[in-house]
Amino acid sequence: MIVDNKFEIGETVYLKTDKEQLPRLVYRFLVYKSDILYGLTQGTGTSEHYDFEISTEKNILIDA
Repeated sequence: MIVDNKFEIGETVYLKTDKEQLPRLVYRFLVYKSDILYGLTQGTGTSEHYDFEISTEKNILIDA
């Protein structure tokens, strides 16, 4: 199996829909047959997201 991940563990990323654009850290991959979910941490919270929800750059156009 070849895993074609778009983000690396330890990389700082941002959620495209986060109004505060808080930085998050990739801390794990969840690999399924046809998808990869990325485990992200911000402060003491964690969440899982698909690659299309994540960016390596802040979205400066989002309404705060």
